[in-house]
Amino acid sequence: MSRFSKSLTRVAMIALAACATGALADGKYAGVGRAAKPAEIHAWDIDVRPDFKGLRPGSGSVDQGQETWEAKCASCHGSFGESNEVHTPLIGGTTKDDVKTGHVLSLVKGDAPQRSAIMKVATVSTLFDYINRAMPLTTPKSLTNDEVYGLVAYLLNLAEIVPGDFVLSDKNIAEAQARMPNRNGMTTNHGMWPGAPASKGGIGNGGKPDVKNTACMSNCKTEVKVGSLLPVYAETAHGNLAEQNRPVGPVRGKDTSGKAPAEVKPAAQSENAAATKLASDNGCMACHGVANKIVGPGYNEVAARYKGQADAEAKLAAKVRAGGQGAWGAIPMPPQSQLKDDDIRRLVKWIMSGAKAQ
Repeated sequence: MSRFSKSLTRVAMIALAACATGALADGKYAGVGRAAKPAEIHAWDIDVRPDFKGLRPGSGSVDQGQETWEAKCASCHGSFGESNEVHTPLIGGTTKDDVKTGHVLSLVKGDAPQRSAIMKVATVSTLFDYINRAMPLTTPKSLTNDEVYGLVAYLLNLAEIVPGDFVLSDKNIAEAQARMPNRNGMTTNHGMWPGAPASKGGIGNGGKPDVKNTACMSNCKTEVKVGSLLPVYAETAHGNLAEQNRPVGPVRGKDTSGKAPAEVKPAAQSENAAATKLASDNGCMACHGVANKIVGPGYNEVAARYKGQADAEAKLAAKVRAGGQGAWGAIPMPPQSQLKDDDIRRLVKWIMSGAKAQ
């Protein structure tokens, strides 16, 4: 979620609370709802801004962060944040000179083989906020404040931003921000930050718009019809969204390629080919090979383990639907809640019958 979206969320919650208070005060809608309590708003209002407003008290050392990392993060990101097996690397590509200048030179030169998260992120608050609200993948929001501080400290140490004995807290987080390699790679000098400008101690630009309302001069649209969130003609502005999502989990991007979907005739396909296509379309083949392990086990290994068990298909279907961790190693399998029950049963039968790619 972007900082802009989170700000809107905060405003919406406060507005709803104000509306509820007003409704109760003037007697309208008797018996419907109640004003949100300050503690309830506080529990939901967990975003952290670049100026560190919203930051909860706490602290965590690099060593404490490493212990938490090995227990809850390394399985997907590697022991040093370098893994490219499940997600792209978090650490790498920055230099001591980048820490001094606040600009990551390899982003300008384009000579890095792959962009890591620490190369791109401009604020420590982004790291803290994302870990706090979204990690670990299988149990988001389960970390304590001190664990989040420790994890951020560990990542900053891996990137040589802070020393190994550093203890990150709400009191000194600005010190770490002053050493972020790409801290000068993002500007707040635009209309989304209407606060006081930096010259007056703020982080905004006084609300000056960052765009100019230049009128369309040719082939102008007289009427714009919005199909979903974007006009149809703008859906391809950033390429095909279907190709930009991770190939695992329930989230899928809309196909904005502009190409008509190929006609599928299930009756003309063999069951094996249909199941193979189902597995491929839903990202299963990104983590599981038919005859070899990729991230998770190969389907031949799964079939061999469950061979001869009367309830094998029911067990596998439950694992596909709910996800899990530990049966085949430390790397978790996310729940596949986007799949229909019939599709899960078809995939499981295909796996147990000796899956073959078509």
